[in-house]
Amino acid sequence: MAYYLMPPDGKQPTIAPSLVKEKVNGSVNGETHVNGVNGTKSKGSDSTGNPTVVPLETLKQFHWTFLIRHPRRGIPSFYRCCVPPLDEVTGFKNFLDSEAGYVELRRLFDYLREQKLVGPSLASETNGARKEGEYPITVLDADDLLDHPEPVIRAFCRETDIPFSPDMLKWGDEENQEYVSNAFAKWIGFHNDAIESTSLTARTHHKTVTEESENEEWRQKYGEEGQKIIRACVDENIPHYDYLKSFAIKF
Repeated sequence: MAYYLMPPDGKQPTIAPSLVKEKVNGSVNGETHVNGVNGTKSKGSDSTGNPTVVPLETLKQFHWTFLIRHPRRGIPSFYRCCVPPLDEVTGFKNFLDSEAGYVELRRLFDYLREQKLVGPSLASETNGARKEGEYPITVLDADDLLDHPEPVIRAFCRETDIPFSPDMLKWGDEENQEYVSNAFAKWIGFHNDAIESTSLTARTHHKTVTEESENEEWRQKYGEEGQKIIRACVDENIPHYDYLKSFAIKF
């Protein structure tokens, strides 16, 4: 989702007008300008190199963690949502490799590290103990979550100071199902499997794949052109995934 925090089409980053106010001599009057130096007006600039449309002061209000997924699984899943018949449900009629989001996530990750909003220590090094004001880098891999759900959720809770409960791994009551359905209504078709699930248990089987078997699977599902589009996008984003993976907690 980091893709949606960045300006579109590689445009120069500017803070979204709805998220900024004019600050003159220490007072805020509510007008849409980026805060400048010593009370001066500055439209759209950010001396910190912020790559997003969100002010740094707003980014500082969050405890940042990262969930990554290998492009070999993430890209085909996204492509499926952009072609018939699922495109009629999602409303995404065209697959754009620029929307994969891996490069944006890496850019956001590095910026947050530069601003010391995460790190420098890794979550796997601290075991929950951290210096005051420091938020260790917490990167989780979706494959680890599927293989080791309880240890991964425990690690996430430890790093975010959320009390862990085994009940986090099971759900399905009517109230929570309605809540999540409403929360993801805008993204209908993208998260149906998760919305319709009732628990998270470790997967029991793994299939061994090769590049050739992947290509054939994608060719069977999406045709020759679809296979080539997916493969190109996967290969382009693996370096960004591998970079983020190097920071991930190991299980």
